[in-house]
Amino acid sequence: MKTVKRILIIVVLFIIVIVGASSIVITRENEYSLIRQFGRVDYVISEAGISFKIPFIQSVDTLPKQTLLYDLSPSDVITSDKKTMICDSYILWQISDPLKFAQTLNSSITNAESRLDAIVYNSTKNVISSIPQDDVISGRNGALSQAVLDNIGSSLEQYGIKLLAFETKKLDLPSDNKTAVYERMISERDNIAATYTAEGSSEAQIIRNSTDKEVTVMLSEAAKEAEILIAEGEAEYMRILSEAYSDQSRQEFYSFVRSLDALKISMQGDNKTVILSPDSPIAQIFYVQ
Repeated sequence: MKTVKRILIIVVLFIIVIVGASSIVITRENEYSLIRQFGRVDYVISEAGISFKIPFIQSVDTLPKQTLLYDLSPSDVITSDKKTMICDSYILWQISDPLKFAQTLNSSITNAESRLDAIVYNSTKNVISSIPQDDVISGRNGALSQAVLDNIGSSLEQYGIKLLAFETKKLDLPSDNKTAVYERMISERDNIAATYTAEGSSEAQIIRNSTDKEVTVMLSEAAKEAEILIAEGEAEYMRILSEAYSDQSRQEFYSFVRSLDALKISMQGDNKTVILSPDSPIAQIFYVQ
């Protein structure tokens, strides 16, 4: 009897452990826990920690909470000017509503990626088909990615999915017409550069002509001012001479000075001998009156 009783206690404890273990739900930081009852999602646990469910009746599925990456297959797209390009891109996405995700996609990441592939490819094709090839190439700085996201809009909300980013890894030309397109693009850029150069040269010539005109006017004004100053100086000089010669006492002094200046000018070269006649104005300055 003691042995049977001991066995029963062990069995009961074993059942309690199994039931307790099947009741515990552990939710990690990077996941959602979906509690299903008879196959249908009853509720979702979003916060990390330990919770409980009804054993044997409820089951647990998990979905990732972190950002996911999906790499789309390279595909051909056609621009508005009928040029074929190869687009290789990827997306970053996240499960924003795990309940909707489970109800519409059966909690399958594979189903979600298949739906994302179709929606993103169609949006990329629609955007690129509406713009010429040159704008597609120049739009790789972010404009093209934003246009694709805008085209998708909120269509993924019905699946409980949030699209975070769309980026092109490579947006290239088919190898058969790549060289011809590059040569055409180079020629167009050369034409644009030549136009800019011609416009710059024309503007530079206008600036030079305007500057030369301003310099000519300034030099003319300066020459005019100089002539006026010279004339005023000469007039002032003549006025001073006139005043000097009008005074008898000063007149003799200035005559003496001017005679000395004339004598100094005449004594040039190595020979400093001057022969003057007695009636020479220069000789008169040596006579004592």
